[in-house]
Amino acid sequence: MGCSKWRAAFNFGHLKVQSKLSVFFTMIILFTYLFYCLNGYCDSLPRPVYDQQTNLQNKIILNDGQEASPEQLGAYNASPVSLVREQLSDFSNSDAPSNNISIANNFGSKKFPQAIIIGVKKGGTRALLEFLRIHPDVRAVGAEPHFFDRFYDKGLEWYRNLMPRTLEGQITMEKTPSYFITKEAPRRVFSMSRLTKLIVVVRDPVTRAVSDYTQTLSKSPGLPSFQNLAFRNATTGLIDTSWSAVRIGIYAKHLENWLRFFPLSRFLFVSGERLVTDPAGEMGRVQDFLGLKRVVTDKHFYFNQTKGFPCLKKPEGSSRPRCLGKSKGRPHPQIPSEVLLRLRDFYRPFNLKFYQMTGHNFGWD
Repeated sequence: MGCSKWRAAFNFGHLKVQSKLSVFFTMIILFTYLFYCLNGYCDSLPRPVYDQQTNLQNKIILNDGQEASPEQLGAYNASPVSLVREQLSDFSNSDAPSNNISIANNFGSKKFPQAIIIGVKKGGTRALLEFLRIHPDVRAVGAEPHFFDRFYDKGLEWYRNLMPRTLEGQITMEKTPSYFITKEAPRRVFSMSRLTKLIVVVRDPVTRAVSDYTQTLSKSPGLPSFQNLAFRNATTGLIDTSWSAVRIGIYAKHLENWLRFFPLSRFLFVSGERLVTDPAGEMGRVQDFLGLKRVVTDKHFYFNQTKGFPCLKKPEGSSRPRCLGKSKGRPHPQIPSEVLLRLRDFYRPFNLKFYQMTGHNFGWD
């Protein structure tokens, strides 16, 4: 009888010890799991396919009200795959250094741009880029990288890390208008890829020069008058081609430098004037050149009478339409008509040569 009691007490105590040990080890495992999850290690664990699909759907729904909305609105005729690509690529903003040609993660990879807007300053490059970003298959850098003119010594890996992540079928783009007038830029772009598509937005060089001067004047109010900067000698009417506002508009000279490395078929010349008067028509040409479906159409634009520029229509979930910033559409200062006529005479032979080189008459003369 005494042994039976002793055995029962022993078994009960043994069970209590086992129970305590089980709780102890369970707590260790739980705290270890929480520690690793808080440090991000759980993200690398494989998940069921169903869970991944559910998370993808939730991400698309949750991002409906973000800046991606215009792209969704722009994709009226785009495939569902294109919409998913756009949504996924918005979630991939972290940098992951690598020595491979592309840096891959779950939401695409960073690649060198397949197309670059290389010019020209005050031609309409910002408007073109903003219009292109409506397209679900276009991913573009927001700021101008200036890699091929200012930061080339940082190396191609640095440049690629600036690019947004893209999925298969999407195009990576950037814009830096000063590339067009940079002597070394064509060779450097060619060294990166001879297949790069090059877009040049051009505008009446006289109007462009005045716009350029207006922008500089807004930053430096004490700037000399336009005519004092444009002419070396006001009496003889000799134009000062060393002034950048004048030099940029000699398009034929700059194009010659680029044609030493790229054939004309790699270029698309966009009319800055038509980008204002017929943005949908000009965007159609751009989308065709890039091999994209014509998603951006006239239903995306309206003309802002105050700014004198087309704006993107109000996207769903937004309180106002998307227009270019205050720096765009500034009123130009009054320039004496004889100054403008002299400048137009100066540009005329260069314009005619540019028409001949591109096979397109822009109607500036």
